[in-house]
Amino acid sequence: MMVMKKKELEILLQKVPSPDSPVPHLEQYMTPADIAADIIFTAHQFGDIQNKTVVDLGCGTGIFSIGAKLTGAKKVIGIDIDKNSIKTAREFAEKNSLDIEFITQDIKNIMIRCDTAIMNPPFGAQKSNRKADSTFIEKGLEIAHVVYSLHLKKTISFIKKLVSSMEGDITYYKDYKFPIRWMFDFHRKKIAKYEVQLLRIKTKNPKINIIEGL
Repeated sequence: MMVMKKKELEILLQKVPSPDSPVPHLEQYMTPADIAADIIFTAHQFGDIQNKTVVDLGCGTGIFSIGAKLTGAKKVIGIDIDKNSIKTAREFAEKNSLDIEFITQDIKNIMIRCDTAIMNPPFGAQKSNRKADSTFIEKGLEIAHVVYSLHLKKTISFIKKLVSSMEGDITYYKDYKFPIRWMFDFHRKKIAKYEVQLLRIKTKNPKINIIEGL
């Protein structure tokens, strides 16, 4: 099944389940289907999806992984530290006959090379997670030729410095309003909207030498 229309992809991605038991410190805020579909189609238009190997870092229940496979990726690997999210992602992919490899693993420990990495890393709202976005960016630039990553706009200047220090080149960006629905007792609003920015980052050469394997 190959999806060629963004609205069609959005409708399909709306069916991807949320985490059953979200963990607060992991900040498992699922990317909305409309934003995920737009990011996937942006990557597709740049030639970074079709017939490519795509890795979804911190994949959660797999919305980017599923979107990449539906738009023609050759190989898709979703990686997340939460085994429950991986189980949900794997079951959904199998139910829909999508050949996606889902792996329970801390992204810091992966050794893999890919064409494209896509991620919505934790925003760092929890104290235990303050540098998570940096960890994701660093790993993405290590393993991929192109990285798509979503960040709070207020952190973009820091992210740009980090990317530059790793010899990455930001070639495209796009702003979104990212809604986070009430999930935990410490949330004060039913829906809070955050200004976020998607970055497309080109890397000179991935540092990892192992190809398509862990």
